[in-house]
Amino acid sequence: MRAWAEAERAEVRRARLKVSVLVGLAITVMITFVGAIAYVVMAHSQETQVARELRYNAVYGVPGIAPRCAWVFVLEDGELHLGPLEVPGGFPLRDDLSSVHSSGSAVSRNVSANGTEYRVLTAPGADGTTVQAVFDLRYQLSDRAHLVQALAIALAAGLLVAALIGLTVGRRTVAPWAEALARQRRFVTDASHELRTPIARAYLRAQLLAAGLPADQRTDLDALARSIRGLADVVDDLLASAQLTQRQDHAPVDLADVAEAAVVGETERAAERRITVSLDHPGRPVVVLGVETGLRRAVDELLANAVRHTPEGGRISVGVRAVTGVVELSVADTGSGFEPGEAERLFERFHHGGGEGRFGLGLALVREIVSGHGGTVEASGAPGVGARFTLRIPVAEVGDVVVRERVTSA
Repeated sequence: MRAWAEAERAEVRRARLKVSVLVGLAITVMITFVGAIAYVVMAHSQETQVARELRYNAVYGVPGIAPRCAWVFVLEDGELHLGPLEVPGGFPLRDDLSSVHSSGSAVSRNVSANGTEYRVLTAPGADGTTVQAVFDLRYQLSDRAHLVQALAIALAAGLLVAALIGLTVGRRTVAPWAEALARQRRFVTDASHELRTPIARAYLRAQLLAAGLPADQRTDLDALARSIRGLADVVDDLLASAQLTQRQDHAPVDLADVAEAAVVGETERAAERRITVSLDHPGRPVVVLGVETGLRRAVDELLANAVRHTPEGGRISVGVRAVTGVVELSVADTGSGFEPGEAERLFERFHHGGGEGRFGLGLALVREIVSGHGGTVEASGAPGVGARFTLRIPVAEVGDVVVRERVTSA
């Protein structure tokens, strides 16, 4: 799954390509259909003409010569009359003459000889004769070949025109959709920016009011503060997701350092709930190429998600390791877990799977960030036994790290 912005751009590109292909395909099919009809009509007309002339020559033709590239041979009283003109090599077909003379049934066949093709009709003639009419098809075949060449040229030109028309139509057709997506992203960004300040003020006022009340009267205000805080998290997620549309240069990022910072950031909240958080990493940099702020947000969200769903006294383990071309970061907890069939749906936007914190953009945002780095994220778990989230990102090549470090130091 790609990042949201990249997925939108990909959808726009696919839509444009699809429209272009459909227009090109329509024009191509139309040219091919018309060309096929023209070829079939021409071939049928030629076949009809050749058959008619062969039948005519078999009845009225003069031995040796007939009009329009045709020859007539007559077998009469055992004597073969060839006529005065030069006979094409391989003719007449004596076996056919003998067969028809014996059976009295006409025989028609095509014969390839002398670099061309002939149509041969052998039939019983008048007064006990046997007639063989031969027609040279070279001009008919040449006309068909020229028609095919013309159709191929027309098809090539049609494809070029179809491509140009398809691109133009595709851009004009998809442009409103692309503009709508761009406006949607701008609206999300602007709305998120505008909402952050009033939400922060409301959250602060709720905390101040709760602090001024006795402990037994704070329940409702604490619940209100948590709701406002949840709304703030959703707004932050929307803003972060919208900001993924901006192109950012990738640089070397140490995922071990990112994981350690995330663990430190959740230490206080985990301690309040007596949750043990452990970190396991190689003790050396485990580097990927990416945007550090985005990767920190993804790891922070995975760890915060684990803390939200782990009961008091539970355990959370964070592990970082390099395996076969990728860096693998996992966050496992002993929390409530989830049904195995829910694994993919957890990464859907605003998916509500039950329990606090299961409603929002958090895990969807994690997948967008990881996918934008060419990686994957997956979830596994079962009800009552906890969950494990594992993200994998391609490890940085040594040359890439060295080059970028030099550019940064310069």
